[in-house]
Amino acid sequence: MNAPLKTPLPVAPVASSHRLITAQTLTNLVKAVTPPLLGIALFIGVWALIAARSEGLPGPLSTWHSAVVLFADPFYDNGPNDMGIGWNILHSLGRVGVGFGLAALIGIPLGFAIGRFAFLAGMLSPIISLLRPVSPLAWLPIGLLVFEAAGPASIWVIFISSIWPIILNTAAGVASVPQDYLNVARVLKLSEFKVLTRILFPAVLPHLMTGIRLAIGVAWLVIVAAEMLTGGTGLGFWVWDEWNNLNVEHILIAIIIVGLVGLALEQALLLLAKRFDYAS
Repeated sequence: MNAPLKTPLPVAPVASSHRLITAQTLTNLVKAVTPPLLGIALFIGVWALIAARSEGLPGPLSTWHSAVVLFADPFYDNGPNDMGIGWNILHSLGRVGVGFGLAALIGIPLGFAIGRFAFLAGMLSPIISLLRPVSPLAWLPIGLLVFEAAGPASIWVIFISSIWPIILNTAAGVASVPQDYLNVARVLKLSEFKVLTRILFPAVLPHLMTGIRLAIGVAWLVIVAAEMLTGGTGLGFWVWDEWNNLNVEHILIAIIIVGLVGLALEQALLLLAKRFDYAS
């Protein structure tokens, strides 16, 4: 007796499925990229239109050619007053890093203490409320008087400007921790260090990262203005020097650089915040 014929199993269309996934990925990529590209094109178009109607404002094309020449040798050094754009960016980033680092080193513990202890909050709140609205550049003469040098004075301005968002957001995060958590810690007789590391820090981390993002934005915003007034090296001094030379194209390039570096700093902090969220 002959065995019954077996119907072959259907083979999945692997190639068609792969093409479908690739087409969907390409569609998602186009949807994600198209709006920013249109926005940049609109910005360049408006810029070119204004430049065509303005006698002294360079257009996008001439600014691009100047940028190509400028970045052909960004790290030349002919003395303190004649350095490449790369060195000026690094000097500004260095000052921001030191001033912001000091602000975080002092502001984070102080914010935890203010949020944790009501007496300390009541004692320091009037001082913070008084000093926080002061313009950052108003602190520059104090820095020049105390430190007697332009570099430390610029760092001082960064520090005093960026410390307030860190303190306030950290304190707000600590104050928002549910009282039940602290009551459980009291029942378990946890030490203050364990309360800080096991309860407060994980709960406060989103507020803390928000404060750090705001602080780094303020720091990068202020450093350019501070360097314009103090001179020496840095993007701010470079912008002022190019203005004295009536090189408007380089000023426009500096504006774009400041924006790109600020965007890069913010995105780096966002990635850091997501990493902490994932770890928690």
